[in-house]
Amino acid sequence: MQGNAACAEGAIAAGCRFFGGYPITPSTEIAETMARRLPKAGGVFISMEDELASIAAVIGAAWTGTRAMTATSGPGFSLMMENIGYAAMTETPCVIVNIQRGGPSTGQPTRAAQGDMLQCRFGSHGDYSIIALTPNSVQEMFDLTVKAFNLADRFRVPTFLISDETVGHMRERVTIPDSVDIVPPAPLAEGSLPYEAGEDGIPGFAPFGSGRSVHVTGLTHDERGYPDTTDPEAHDRLVRRLVAKVESARHDIADYEVINPDAERVFVTYGPPSRTVAQVMRDHPDESIGHLRFRVVWPFDESALGKFPDAKVFLMPELNMGQMVREVQRHADQPVVPIAKIGGELHTPAELLQALEAHG
Repeated sequence: MQGNAACAEGAIAAGCRFFGGYPITPSTEIAETMARRLPKAGGVFISMEDELASIAAVIGAAWTGTRAMTATSGPGFSLMMENIGYAAMTETPCVIVNIQRGGPSTGQPTRAAQGDMLQCRFGSHGDYSIIALTPNSVQEMFDLTVKAFNLADRFRVPTFLISDETVGHMRERVTIPDSVDIVPPAPLAEGSLPYEAGEDGIPGFAPFGSGRSVHVTGLTHDERGYPDTTDPEAHDRLVRRLVAKVESARHDIADYEVINPDAERVFVTYGPPSRTVAQVMRDHPDESIGHLRFRVVWPFDESALGKFPDAKVFLMPELNMGQMVREVQRHADQPVVPIAKIGGELHTPAELLQALEAHG
């Protein structure tokens, strides 16, 4: 199965019943698959006039209690940013898939890149937090799409599957289970205000039609959901909670793979560069070479770096000019060496071996 098709199948298995999107290379196969499959599953597919309308439709569908998703690539992702901020402020659980391509602007529509990693985290204005997962295989396109929906509902936050043309268009064997675990959002407790949160900072969810009166606004609001834009304390209390409900759970949300924890030279990857690292480690077995692969990049779990207590250097191949490497450098005590590559092609094993030799 193709990676993009596996993403769509994962969404349907996870209970997604609404897709609002606009075709854009290299993500279009997700929309095509959903257009064929969703009606048969009792869902709704709608092709909107652009990406701004697509994410708006998804947010509206999510507030009916329906699991909803859109898929896009770089230029469309940029257009969605204002409404992604609205989803964060209104605590709307939804899933946004970005099959990255080379940029900026129209860039390389048919080539791979990882240039949207910081935009994913900080692209909308203001302070907020999100969750982002990064698959490196067709199987993980299925599995992590399912996980994205559960995390979106659990934390009431827009959640991202950040992939790229390489994984989106490759074909591999996929195991699709008969069923998957579906974790719905916690309901709003009787007597609670719509945005009144417990110790975990996450309010219960009362979608439209549930019998509760809920006011939804992108303005700074109080626990009733009513605008309260001039009170500094109200804004501080709300925004700090929006950030803390995700960041305080980063160790729980974390998902990463550790190989050779006693290594001195450690590759740090996410997405398809991890496949080249795996090839190097298969072809050149060496216990001094380790690998830390992130499946969840945001929120960033800095404790993962501590899984390599003997590390002398971290080597970080990315398909950009150095984005997530900045987050690793911020937390690592050891030198962190970027291995940046742009142009649309994966790192070759020879390029990674050259980096290893330079830091041997």
